[in-house]
Amino acid sequence: MIERLAVSRRVDHTGRAICLHLALRLRRGCVIGMRFLLLQTKQLKGASLMVPTMKCRRPYANLYLVVAAMWLLIMTPTIETEAAQPDGGSKGWIELFDGKTLRGWHKNPEKIGHGTGGNWSVEPDGVIAGEQDPPGSGNGGILLTDRKFGDFELSLEMLPNWGSDSGIFLRSTDKGQCIQMMVDYYNGGSIGHFYGEATGGWGARTFSLEGEEKDGKLVRLRTVREQRPQEVGLADSCTPEEWLKAWKIGEWNKARIRIEGGRYPVITTYINGVKMGAFDAANSTAEGYDKEKVAELLGEKGSIALQVHGGGSYPPGAKCRYRNIRIREL
Repeated sequence: MIERLAVSRRVDHTGRAICLHLALRLRRGCVIGMRFLLLQTKQLKGASLMVPTMKCRRPYANLYLVVAAMWLLIMTPTIETEAAQPDGGSKGWIELFDGKTLRGWHKNPEKIGHGTGGNWSVEPDGVIAGEQDPPGSGNGGILLTDRKFGDFELSLEMLPNWGSDSGIFLRSTDKGQCIQMMVDYYNGGSIGHFYGEATGGWGARTFSLEGEEKDGKLVRLRTVREQRPQEVGLADSCTPEEWLKAWKIGEWNKARIRIEGGRYPVITTYINGVKMGAFDAANSTAEGYDKEKVAELLGEKGSIALQVHGGGSYPPGAKCRYRNIRIREL
């Protein structure tokens, strides 16, 4: 008789101790089967395993001890690796930033609308910081990955100063042409929605931000100019209330961006696990958006880029900061 039993893939030290204890009982010749061994660890729920229920006597005790040991050896390393990794495991993830140098990145090689590239540096604790060069000069730019990506999932953390104007460029060219997830952290700005950088200047957002300051420090945010997703060409969007609840003022916020679909991708953004918006490049009706023009300019692959906006509205000394930048191709 074969019976399917539920066994957790998250085997902790307690679970292993139980299994080893029961295996020793087998060694001493207890009339007990593997079914009992697994039933004793029934608090570990998750994976399913086909287990024989037939009983064993002393001549078979060593065989079952070997089977128990093999089960522990096979399951434990895999389980520990999965449990230790965020976002469902480490498989396929590539670290884009080593935390110490800007190896693998480059500034825009020629002057673009935002400037000659801005000033990018590595700060303690593995942080990329960007600001205008020199501060308050109006000279910004972008920092791009040397490697190009098509369909992918990007994960990073961000900590922009209030008043800074940044963005995460997707499928970017060296000229800064891209679809951007905005990181516009100022009055009238937006974080998590979309902008067509140097691809028509179109925008797709359902609300804008306004901040309340006290003694020169941001203390509260509210939303203004609210619209429905369909009115701005988005397939989906969070509500203003959801955004305000998700965003952490003065703290690191985690962004996740998923882009897939080849020439006309669907781009979905998340902040701190909350879905911010979804842009469908094949069907968007955003004002000024031309899907064929954008597809022709960007192709199906490009760099990931971080932006320091050019111009005089950027406060002197304001920085946009990023860390834990990684990607996996889909």
